[in-house]
Amino acid sequence: MQFTHDHEQIRDTLKRYIDEHINPHVDEWEEAGIFPAHQVFKGLGDLGLLGLTKPEAYGGAGLDYSYGMVMAETLGHINCGGVPMAIGVQTDMCTPALARFGGDELRKEFLMPAIAGDMVGCIGVSEPGAGSDVAGIKSVARKDGDDYVISGQKMWITNSIQADWMCMLVNTSDGPAHKNKSLVMVPMRDGPNGQLTKGIEIAQKIRKIGMNSSDTGLIYLDDVRVPQRYLIGQEGAGFVYQMQQFQEERLWAAASSLVTLTECVRQTIEWAQQRKMFGATLIDQQWVQFKLAELQTEIEALRALTWRAGELYVGGQDVLQLASMAKLKAGRLTREVADTCLQFWGGMGFTWENRVSRLYRDGRLGSIGGGADEVMLGIIAKTMGMAKKPTGA
Repeated sequence: MQFTHDHEQIRDTLKRYIDEHINPHVDEWEEAGIFPAHQVFKGLGDLGLLGLTKPEAYGGAGLDYSYGMVMAETLGHINCGGVPMAIGVQTDMCTPALARFGGDELRKEFLMPAIAGDMVGCIGVSEPGAGSDVAGIKSVARKDGDDYVISGQKMWITNSIQADWMCMLVNTSDGPAHKNKSLVMVPMRDGPNGQLTKGIEIAQKIRKIGMNSSDTGLIYLDDVRVPQRYLIGQEGAGFVYQMQQFQEERLWAAASSLVTLTECVRQTIEWAQQRKMFGATLIDQQWVQFKLAELQTEIEALRALTWRAGELYVGGQDVLQLASMAKLKAGRLTREVADTCLQFWGGMGFTWENRVSRLYRDGRLGSIGGGADEVMLGIIAKTMGMAKKPTGA
C-alpha cells in the first residue's frame, strides 16, 4: 500500500488529538466505566476525522477506505481498548449502511450530525439469544399506519448508554431468516443528551471484564414508534446490508490492533532491558529475545494480510475471506501477545494499572465481538468451498 501525504497527515492529526485530549484522561474514564462520548466525538468531528470515507455532501471527506484503516491503526495509540472501539462503532459499524443505502433526508438527519460529532450512534444487532447468529434475532417491527412499531431486546450494545440513535437490525416480516430483516434508524433520545424515546429502556449497563471505558447496554424496546421513512434502503435487505457492514468492521478490527500490539511488544522490551534477574537483565535471556522476535514477526504478517485485504477492498473486490482471516488472526494474536508479554512483566504485569494487563483484559473481546473466531472459521471454510451450509454471518 502506497501511503500519501494525506494518509500521514491523518496519522499526525489524530495522534496529536489522542496525546492531548484522550490519553491524559484514560485512567479516569476506565475507573468511571464510561467516557464522555459527545465531548470526544465532537473534537474528532471538528477535525474532520469521523467521516473520512463518507460522502462529501453530508460532511464527509469522500476518501477511500485506506484512510479509514489509517485512522483505525492510529487509534491503537490510545491507552485502552474501550475508547477506540467506541469511535470505531461510530465510523465503521453503525454508519456504513446508512451512508451507502440511506435516503437523502435520512442521511441529513442522522449521518451528518454523526460525522460532525454532534450525535453518538450505536449498532443494534446482538440480542440475548442471538450474538454471532445474526439470522436468529427476534426483535420485530410491525407496520401501523406510516410507522413501524418495534419491540424486542438488544444486548452488548456499545455506546448505547449515551447514544442518540441506533442503527437497528429488526425483523420486518415473517419470511425466510435471511430475507425478513431490515435496518431501521431508531432515535434513542429526543435530542442530544435528551430524554429516552418513549418505549426505550436502558435496562442495564453491563459490567465487563475489560473495555471498561466503553459503555455497553442491555436495551429494551416496547412498542417504540419509528416512521417507516427511517428504513435504510430496501425492506428485507437488512441482513445483506449488515453483512456488508461487517466487512468494514472486521477490517477495522484488524487494523486497529496493529499499533496496540506493536506498542505492547515495545514496552515489554523496554521493561525487560531494565528488569534485573540472576545477575543479568531479562532481555539477556535468549528465550525472551526469541519469543518477542517471533511475536513481532506475527504482527508484521498480520499487518501484511490486513493491508492486502484493505487494498483489494479499496479496489472494489469482495474481501469476505481475507477480512475474516485478518479479524481471526488479530483476535488470536492479541491474546497471545498480551499473555506472553504479561508473563515477562511478572508481578508488575498482574497489577491493574499496567497497560499490558489492560490489553490482556480488553483484547479478549477481539475473538468474540464482531463475529467469534468460530464464525470467522466458518466463513473462511465456506469461501474455500468446504462448508455445506451458510454460517449465518
